[in-house]
Amino acid sequence: MDLGARIRKLRRTQGRTLQEIAEACGASRSLLSKIETGRTVPPVATLARIAAALGTDAAGLLAPEAGRATVCIPRAESARTIRTAKGYAFHAFAAGRAGKLMQPFLFVARRGRLRRGKLAHPGEEFIHVLAGRLKYRVGSTEYHLGPGDSLYFDSQEDHDLEPVTAEARFLAVFAEPGAAEQKGTGHGRRQAR
Repeated sequence: MDLGARIRKLRRTQGRTLQEIAEACGASRSLLSKIETGRTVPPVATLARIAAALGTDAAGLLAPEAGRATVCIPRAESARTIRTAKGYAFHAFAAGRAGKLMQPFLFVARRGRLRRGKLAHPGEEFIHVLAGRLKYRVGSTEYHLGPGDSLYFDSQEDHDLEPVTAEARFLAVFAEPGAAEQKGTGHGRRQAR
């Protein structure tokens, strides 16, 4: 089952409408419909907001059969990426592990292909540049990053990036609020507070 079908199935299981989820995650009903029908793949920030609106996390939508405690990712598997509507590609590491406290991603962004626009999602984010150079804006501050440079920030703050070289590859680790409370539940659902 693909990402859009999993989102639709979870939404319908909860007896919720497209409009309810769209309002809860700050997206348009039209965009959510396109995601559910597989016509577009949302940026990770949008995916995180949709997941939160559905009471799960992004990893729960990417690999709902998650449950393994230790996840080994062969090099060939980590080379497979998903291209988003924003113009970058990503790979979600350890999507098969349930109850994670963090979600690591590999991002590949190419100059001239990335649609600029503010990103924001709950939690904190850490990025580490592996190859290439990029400008990464957090709030009103712009950081010029190259191989080996890192950035840690509150991901609720508006952020955006722009590759300076033809391609930039970086590791990003998202930690969503409430992840510690989810640990030990054996599933990705948010707990009532």
